[in-house]
Amino acid sequence: MSPKITPDHLGRGAVVYVRQSTMGQVVENTESQRRQYGLAEAARSLGFASVSVIDDDLGRSGSGLVERPGFQKLVASVCAGSLGAVFCIEASRLARNGRDWHHLVDLCALVGTLVIDPDGTYDPRLVNDRLLLGLKGTMSEYELSLLRQRGLAARDSKAQRGELRFALPPGYCWNELGQIEMDPDQRITDAIRLVFKKFQELGSARQVMLWLQDAALKLPVMRRNTVTCRMEWRPAAYHTVLQVLRHPVYAGAYVFGRTSQRTRVVDGRARKTEGHSKPRAAWNVLLRDQHPGYISWEQFEANQQLISENAHMQSRTDRKSARGGRALLTGLIRCGRCGRTMRVMYGSASGHAHRYQCRGDDSHVGSWLCIGIGGVRVDRAVAAQIVEAVSDHAIEAAIRAVDQSARADDGIRQAICRELEEAHYEASLAARRHEAVDPTKRLVARELESRWNATLERVADLEARIVRHDDAAALRPKIDAAALMALARDLPTVWNAPGTDARTKQRITHILIREVLIDLDAAANEAVVTVHWVGGRHTELRVSRVRCGRYPEGRGASPVDAVRKLGGQWPDREIASTLNWMRCKPADGKAWTTVRVREMRERLGIAPFDPATSTVETISAERTAARLGICVGSVHKLIREGVLPATQVLASAPWQVPVAALTFDAVRQGVQAIVERRPKVYRALQDDKTLRLPGF
Repeated sequence: MSPKITPDHLGRGAVVYVRQSTMGQVVENTESQRRQYGLAEAARSLGFASVSVIDDDLGRSGSGLVERPGFQKLVASVCAGSLGAVFCIEASRLARNGRDWHHLVDLCALVGTLVIDPDGTYDPRLVNDRLLLGLKGTMSEYELSLLRQRGLAARDSKAQRGELRFALPPGYCWNELGQIEMDPDQRITDAIRLVFKKFQELGSARQVMLWLQDAALKLPVMRRNTVTCRMEWRPAAYHTVLQVLRHPVYAGAYVFGRTSQRTRVVDGRARKTEGHSKPRAAWNVLLRDQHPGYISWEQFEANQQLISENAHMQSRTDRKSARGGRALLTGLIRCGRCGRTMRVMYGSASGHAHRYQCRGDDSHVGSWLCIGIGGVRVDRAVAAQIVEAVSDHAIEAAIRAVDQSARADDGIRQAICRELEEAHYEASLAARRHEAVDPTKRLVARELESRWNATLERVADLEARIVRHDDAAALRPKIDAAALMALARDLPTVWNAPGTDARTKQRITHILIREVLIDLDAAANEAVVTVHWVGGRHTELRVSRVRCGRYPEGRGASPVDAVRKLGGQWPDREIASTLNWMRCKPADGKAWTTVRVREMRERLGIAPFDPATSTVETISAERTAARLGICVGSVHKLIREGVLPATQVLASAPWQVPVAALTFDAVRQGVQAIVERRPKVYRALQDDKTLRLPGF
């Protein structure tokens, strides 16, 4: 025993710190673990009263870039002065960075804790031992940097030649020559091809996922851990479809280094995170045409562009994909003044006209708005140009539609048949295993028989799915090719038919048009619409705008007629507001006031408003909203739907709502439906809107 170990050290006990850098080392390098855990027995043989093991950091790097709870527990025990010695296999196990190492050595020197490894015993309070510990820590840090530098250089050099092996996505495998080739399993390759085919048809990763889920088809997924890497069939998920569409290996490219690591400071310590995507220009290796691909590189780039356009939530000025709303040019409209993508504003009720609006720099409170225009006239003008452009190709499109409908279910049936073939193989394998077992060994035989029955049930289920699929296909109505060709010759009728899918029209528009610029000509009261076609040509259209700011024709009234109808029904102040709203100007063109209304009413001999003379007690829409606990807009909606009875003496005049109608069951149900549509945090939002003054 070393003379540096005193009875005080033995009485305080010891701790053995166990660490390995990665989970792969934890699984494979078991001899290193055995040596580290063996230090506990060595500590007991030296006479330490109590020995504890800290192994919380198994699978954690000692570089200082990841959190190490075990090391923090060790430091806390040293600071408490309860440890007489710290046992480790070598300095690199305690730390691979100078900060943690020297911090631990300083704390051990303060409380008199020894550092013991197989090479000797070190007392940090002694100058020579402290110097030797410092050199060991520095060499450990240098060794890590040197080994990492050499390893990364060798890895990158091998990857530049396309020879570095890594885990491949489903559909590919490595052959014996170190080359990438398609998976020989036809079910896997057919599933990958089906994903790309449906994306080409539907134009959306989410729609592909929904189609696969609707057809009850599964996709191959690689499940990886520190020990094995195996393929499983899982129900279609969005991230699975997106990974297939985004991986360039399916386009025949060998790629490496598509993600990077980032280091940030958290609570004064460096922390490393992985898996951050890099732009294509920053990839370490990109070798095209290295192996057979499921799609071409040009098709891969087109898919990435379409996926980028589908990302509506990302703030950029690229055009967006069609999403099925009433607006034909959604995602294509760009402001001709500021260059920003214009938004589509829909009405609150179905059938309301939509509007294209450029909000300008709306990322800041109080920022300016740019331009806006109604979308119905613009859509009609652009649609006329589209119909004219595609009329010559309508016959060809109709023929393709007939062929596509005839092959619509082939992909689903083929995928189920591939799954059925695999199920037959698994059933035969389970049968052979059951036959090979000794019948007298009933415990094994029962388990193998249960597995055999499970595979047979799966076979029966798949055969039933194929029968149901064929029956459903037989019941579908046949496509009338002659009728379809007749519709193709009359394309405008098909385009403007009420039953035509808006998403289909939007997809056709996105195929033909790159973007549409809109600017306003205030002098001519027109919108200048510039259509940029995909082929590079441009078309300028001028769409007349609706002249606004006028009272609707046929609903106007002279001031005298208005006062005769409203006088005595409402107070003079309400009558003045109504006349101003109707733009019913007096002879001098000035606005109406309470005084001027009273003067005209007295000249016409109309008595003033008296609430006591009313036979039916009525209240305004504002007071109705206050009583029902809803907003005025909701009151107007109930009136429009006929739920809440109300009358108007004149168009644009205040509504007269009977007080008795507020207790009707239909009104209560309508109010309850409005309240149930409110968000769960509605009350909190209302509280935030309330101005709270100090002392209240």
